Amino acid sequence: MKIVIKVGTSSLTDKNGFLNEKFMDAFVESIAALKNEGWDIVLVSSGAIVAGLSALNIKTKPQSIREKQALSAVGQPIIMNAYCKNFQKRKTSAAQILLTRDDFENRAKYINLRNTFSELLKRKITPIVNENDTVAIEEINFGDNDTLAALTATAIAADILILCTDVEGLYDGKPPKARLIKRVDKINSEILAFATSASSSGKGSGGMKTKIIAAKTVTESGIDMMIIKSARHKALKEIILSKEGGTFFPAQKKKLSAKRSWIAFGKKPKGTIFVDKKAADMLANKGKSLLAAGIVGSLGNFKRGDTIAISESENRKEFARGLSAFDRETIEKIKGKKSWEIKNIAPNIKEEVVHRDNLVILRRES
Repeated sequence: MKIVIKVGTSSLTDKNGFLNEKFMDAFVESIAALKNEGWDIVLVSSGAIVAGLSALNIKTKPQSIREKQALSAVGQPIIMNAYCKNFQKRKTSAAQILLTRDDFENRAKYINLRNTFSELLKRKITPIVNENDTVAIEEINFGDNDTLAALTATAIAADILILCTDVEGLYDGKPPKARLIKRVDKINSEILAFATSASSSGKGSGGMKTKIIAAKTVTESGIDMMIIKSARHKALKEIILSKEGGTFFPAQKKKLSAKRSWIAFGKKPKGTIFVDKKAADMLANKGKSLLAAGIVGSLGNFKRGDTIAISESENRKEFARGLSAFDRETIEKIKGKKSWEIKNIAPNIKEEVVHRDNLVILRRES
């Protein structure tokens, strides 16, 4: 079994803002126990910025990118040193992998990344993944490690993603009357309404909403996901096998291929193409390619080969993503035109703007 486990900042730090070494030791013990069962484990770990804060005796979390990147540079080796020390105690090794969004968006980098994970796991080494905060800029960052964990799980075709946090799972309201939702078969607007937008501890960058988005990413790629309380890490094996002990999101039966999963979730759209109702129906229900005749407009500064969102012109809601065969300038010239008209404009241009092999239909929320 191949498992990605994400642990949040709130779990790794004590009430004073320092690294919780006792927790880290016990947490690594639990991971080592799973490895002894023959399971492949990838760990996605937060905590670098908070570790930097405590090392420099800074009391408040910074807001500017420069400060965050500097603190991450200080804290990252502290986190890794603690992990490596604890893994070595269990006679096993760990490896650090620092990533930016570009590592997932660039196809060549993405494939190389998958190969690196594969080789490490083959050698029984635990990859420890974090965002490369010291070099990431706003355009290529993840913003939270829930997203990073979901993309990592998708890239390595994991069996399950476990998000360890400071609450039991997803609740249907606010305490004390809230009820734990033990299973979510479909992510819709009602489920999203239960999710708060911020980290409950104030230490992390994510919250329940980012976890729901992570669940949508992995379940549509054929991967199970669970949200559990970090304190239950000693029961990880039982939780994973029983799918009980938190909130369970089962994989969708009709999963995306590796390539389509990359198009849908690995790459951020660089722009949007708006299509008429007939074209939307042909794409969503008939398995057709997107032709210029169905396009009514576009937004963004995208180029040939970029990922673009596809939305219905009437409701402006995205329902598909794909790789554009043309830049926006060309699309603006050929939009709404038939094939014979396009040949008069540019004889070498093919009619298909997004081929069906490079197209992903996204499940709509209900």
